[in-house]
Amino acid sequence: MIYETWQAQETKELGRKIGASAKPGEIFLLNGDLGVGKTVFVQGVALGLGIEGPINSPTFTILQVYEDGRIPFYHFDVYRIADVDEMDEIGYEDYFYGNGVCFIEWAELIEEILPKDCISITIEKQLEKGFDYRKITIEES
Repeated sequence: MIYETWQAQETKELGRKIGASAKPGEIFLLNGDLGVGKTVFVQGVALGLGIEGPINSPTFTILQVYEDGRIPFYHFDVYRIADVDEMDEIGYEDYFYGNGVCFIEWAELIEEILPKDCISITIEKQLEKGFDYRKITIEES
């Protein structure tokens, strides 16, 4: 499925819809360049899960856990992972195979440990269509 958004609020709203329908055990791979709107999208996902507090990208912590929604929300940002073994140190399997939903930014860096059944979300800019335009592609593997 391909979606087009023209404002950050529309990107957040699409994330909210995804969060509202997310199920325990689902893993979403969030792809896109720096500054493309991944955090805005994830803020929407959190709203859809019923999480009211602030949502920040876990760039330096690798993982943020939110348990105050309808299901636990595990938000990974693996941009700073130097070696996939670092994922073992944080006990990634407990989250990937737990009772919550995972969103993983920069998932291509840990491709070898990802389960086969993931949902890939790619966010792209196309500046010729406007500064806030986003093309969002959602594909199930």
